[in-house]
Amino acid sequence: MGEPTFTITELAREFGVTPRAIRHYEAQGLIFPERSGQQRVYSKRDRTRLKLTLRGKRLGLALTEIKELIDMYDHAPDESSQLVKLLAVLAKRKEALQQQREDIEAVLAELDDFEAQCRDILGGNAPRRRSRRS
Repeated sequence: MGEPTFTITELAREFGVTPRAIRHYEAQGLIFPERSGQQRVYSKRDRTRLKLTLRGKRLGLALTEIKELIDMYDHAPDESSQLVKLLAVLAKRKEALQQQREDIEAVLAELDDFEAQCRDILGGNAPRRRSRRS
């Protein structure tokens, strides 16, 4: 009995993605299923690579970044170079998210100001909402 294999349907069900998404990751060179006639047969390695791909997507990484990180694991004698690269990618992503948070806070504050101006113009007859800046 050899290594366990998986069908596209099994992986799609397990990870909550569509078979189309899995085929897309294959087309991007993230997973490499064998073929049995027309059917794709996924190895344990493919399953792990798919899991890492989906984790990277949840973190907001681009597929090219995910592929680079996963490919490093395949070629590195130890994990240190992969971890150093991952830390750099995560720092960049974190910085982008912090900037987005600041931008969102600024827009929310602006919306609060416009809302207050509109209510003032209406003569204070409209009900006031609590400010987000408290």
